[in-house]
Amino acid sequence: MTEGDQARSTTARVVVADDQTVVREGIVMLLGLLPGIEVVGSAGDGEEAVKLVAELAPDVVLMDLRMPRCDGVEATRRIREEHPGTQVVVLTTFADDESLFPALRAGARGYLTKDAGGDEIVRAVHSVLSGDAGLSPSIQRRLLERLSEPEPRPAAPAEPPDGLTAREIEVLVLISEGLNNTQIGRRLHVSTATVKTHINNIFTKTGLKDRAQAVRYAYAKGIARPPAD
Repeated sequence: MTEGDQARSTTARVVVADDQTVVREGIVMLLGLLPGIEVVGSAGDGEEAVKLVAELAPDVVLMDLRMPRCDGVEATRRIREEHPGTQVVVLTTFADDESLFPALRAGARGYLTKDAGGDEIVRAVHSVLSGDAGLSPSIQRRLLERLSEPEPRPAAPAEPPDGLTAREIEVLVLISEGLNNTQIGRRLHVSTATVKTHINNIFTKTGLKDRAQAVRYAYAKGIARPPAD
């Protein structure tokens, strides 16, 4: 029996995370009909998904990306950092680069779109459990296309404005992405107190008063990009 066959012969304990109740319940119902899958919990957002993983220690989380409170990318990052025994397979409507690559960088081992059939979901779940990637054919093609694209020539490094340090620039970028102090600390592997110190230094050097001004400053200085409309 091959390693893949052995993985399929065991039952994978799965948590489903999706903020749309009808979609989440439909996925749970579908998985309940599939061999080798046991749904042990479901979550309505990323924050709840992280808590369920801590409580239930599932083998795999099927993770939607765009959810309130804590999105799927941040939830994936936290799960892989705090509970490395749990794998994440993204199951989402979106297959664009802005969704795909952040999720994979956060630690997702699989990525499927919601038009995937039951057999494809089962294969992806057991693939990640056996150490392989659980990617749909369209996602594999996109990765190959991206890898085959020529590397852009790096721009000459610009002098940081207002004497900001490299770490303060990192914090400013994360503020512009909407992260709070706790999330920034987790991303940079520093304490919340250290994040607050960096933010105070940013405000002192730039004369900014609050986070909203900091975001506008980051956009104006080219430190961060405004979100696409």
